[in-house]
Amino acid sequence: MAAMLQTIGVASGVFSSDHSSKFSVSSLHSFPAVRSDSRTSFGFVHGNSRAGKLVSKAVATKSENASAATKPGHELLLFEALREGLEEEMDRDPRVCVMGEDVGHYGGSYKVTKGLANKFGDLRVLDTPIAENSFTGMGIGAAMTGLRPVIEGMNMGFLLLAFNQISDNCGMLHYTSGGQFTIPTVIRGPGGVGRQLGAEHSQRLESYFQSIPGIQMVACSTPYNAKGLMKAAIRSENPVILFEHVLLYNLKERIPDEEYICNLEEAEMVRPGEHITILTYSRMRYHVMQAAKTLVNKGYDPEVIDIRSLKPFDLYTIGKSIKKTHRVLIVEECMRTGGIGASLTASINENFIDYLDAPIVCLSSQDVPTPYAGTLEEWTVVQPAQIVTAVEQLCQ
Repeated sequence: MAAMLQTIGVASGVFSSDHSSKFSVSSLHSFPAVRSDSRTSFGFVHGNSRAGKLVSKAVATKSENASAATKPGHELLLFEALREGLEEEMDRDPRVCVMGEDVGHYGGSYKVTKGLANKFGDLRVLDTPIAENSFTGMGIGAAMTGLRPVIEGMNMGFLLLAFNQISDNCGMLHYTSGGQFTIPTVIRGPGGVGRQLGAEHSQRLESYFQSIPGIQMVACSTPYNAKGLMKAAIRSENPVILFEHVLLYNLKERIPDEEYICNLEEAEMVRPGEHITILTYSRMRYHVMQAAKTLVNKGYDPEVIDIRSLKPFDLYTIGKSIKKTHRVLIVEECMRTGGIGASLTASINENFIDYLDAPIVCLSSQDVPTPYAGTLEEWTVVQPAQIVTAVEQLCQ
């Protein structure tokens, strides 16, 4: 391991044909823990006139049935689920290593790697200088030598400094080397619109990386799929970018005790319905489910799908739903111009336009830098009341 890391030089990358600013955690801990069964509210935003009677900071997903305490498994916060998945893979495969700023004995800014340095040592959990282009390139080079690195961007916005390594190397080297190299690399970290973190730390960068050939992208939204996607991404022979949302780290859910992984190319059916298909991912899943409660009370039956796989899209699950509902609403936190919603709209029109009874509607964040002021920040992001209004108009 030491010899391998010492010989790593220039960054490199791949796409295999095998499809199998620094914030301390103390600020994160100021957010209340929330259950994904919606029994507790989450401090997203403070609410404004657009939200009407809807509580914009509420979290809702899954049906509210039996108490979580009666279910098998164990409860974890989302950041703990990410850590558990990472630790299990490091136990299983000695080639798995972690690198990034403060990932070692500090445990990461959001404590995803807490305790791993003590267990696995400083070479497998490598603290790096504040030089995203350098350590991202080092990780990609490490993957070329046979390791399976997990590269943490302390904030996804910082990884823009490593865009050349991710694009020109990580995404292309499997192809340009004629298949001689594979790059089993995971690039992960917090992103999305935070809670008054300012423009540079509240960026929606999915669309930036979406256009890179040879890269897979997934976005976790619950502790269950956070762990499952982490494990699947580490095992993949392809480079995978795992998007985590800074406001979901303290989301709590009971997950199975036994080992499991999630499919990197599969969407999740969150709520079956008949009247309209709502496609969403990451934090917006919870705004959609909050709106769904109001819609059900109004007599609508929305089908909610967490697309999870941002590249490639799970067009099988999406198409099956569209053939049933014939209407589509996309809700995303990404920017409108060139965002995930724009690409998803194009894919649906290309493949399922004959099944649509109404034009596709896409609700996206406004094309502005995220303001620091809380009330202005909230106005840039889609709120549940807007989702309710859009569904009512589409279903007329």
